[in-house]
Amino acid sequence: MDNFTFYSPTLFAFGDGQAQTTGSLVRRFGGSKVLLVYGGGSVKRNGAYDAVTASLKEAGIPFQELSGIQANPRSGKVYEGIETVRKEGLDFLVALGGGSVIDTAKAIGMGAEYDGDFWDFFSGKTKIERSLPVGVILTIAAAGSEGSDSCVITHENGNLKWGIPKSDAVRPKFSVLDPRYTCSLPPYQTACGAVDMMAHICERYFSNTPDVALTDRLCEALLKTVVDAAPKAIADTNDYAARADLMWAGMLAHNNSCGVGRAQDWASHQMEHELSAFYDCAHGAGLAVVMPAWMEYVYTHDVMRFARFAVEVFGCEMDYAEPKNTALLGIRRLREFFRALGMPTTLKEIEGAKSEDIPKMVEHRREKPNGFPFGSFVKIGPEEMAEILRGTDL
Repeated sequence: MDNFTFYSPTLFAFGDGQAQTTGSLVRRFGGSKVLLVYGGGSVKRNGAYDAVTASLKEAGIPFQELSGIQANPRSGKVYEGIETVRKEGLDFLVALGGGSVIDTAKAIGMGAEYDGDFWDFFSGKTKIERSLPVGVILTIAAAGSEGSDSCVITHENGNLKWGIPKSDAVRPKFSVLDPRYTCSLPPYQTACGAVDMMAHICERYFSNTPDVALTDRLCEALLKTVVDAAPKAIADTNDYAARADLMWAGMLAHNNSCGVGRAQDWASHQMEHELSAFYDCAHGAGLAVVMPAWMEYVYTHDVMRFARFAVEVFGCEMDYAEPKNTALLGIRRLREFFRALGMPTTLKEIEGAKSEDIPKMVEHRREKPNGFPFGSFVKIGPEEMAEILRGTDL
């Protein structure tokens, strides 16, 4: 295990009805004038908006609203939010929604405290020193941004879907996690969330760092929980126990508690960002296509790790004579699991996607500072990225 520092200061209020504490939590963390950031009508249909606004009013906290945040969040809304914060003298951001809303609020928070363009943080021109505080009321269990030190935004000038270097300055001050708000999600969104969680865990699990038994077991426990809970939540949207397991698993998958002390990969995420930049597909759907293809490309680098994944997560029988058979079976089971959830598993299943775009995606990746190589488990260059993406088109 490598040396590490781990700082995770977010307060979590978990359970049914916890959104009623939003106002008091904002006060607790020093907020007095709020920008409430959310997406579309779903938060109004499921009662989350009413609960949060009522709590803010009860606490005597005035608020402005920024709505219309969409999946694969765009820079335009970030600029709009920064302008509102400065114009109205707001001092706290409340993100009501899922990862796209939370990431938008994080970007607004860092941008409002910076004299230049917020995109400077994403392009590596400067480091994040401070941010306005962010609180979260989570309505989609998926991205894990409610507890993470990162965010991803797509800049509309160039269609660049990039993340920031990790910074504890952007971790939310509090996150309200009420599984009830996820019961109204369509099965497709629930499935996308489950894939996103599993990808966050796998990016940490497939590591070259030796002697990481504890975090290996944490990763395996989380993966098994998602494999168990996701089908139940899709079969019965009101299964509170399954929804609760998914909501807490999504946070643990990405707050880095299962990734400390070990090298992390993130190659699948880097490639998927190009898919969702090109086709505006859901992040989880893109990962369902990319991640198994990446696994098939790199598994020979450490066959026994992939065999362990197969045995511990999917209950495959170990083939001691030919461990690669077990490794490949585990990858096949993962793809079958994604397919059973209703996820795409080939490039052609993503609307508008075509293999002719693969060279364009590789070139688009080159625009990112230090775009190649990426990944730590196996280094991925332009040729390797193209070959992996071609593997998704089978």
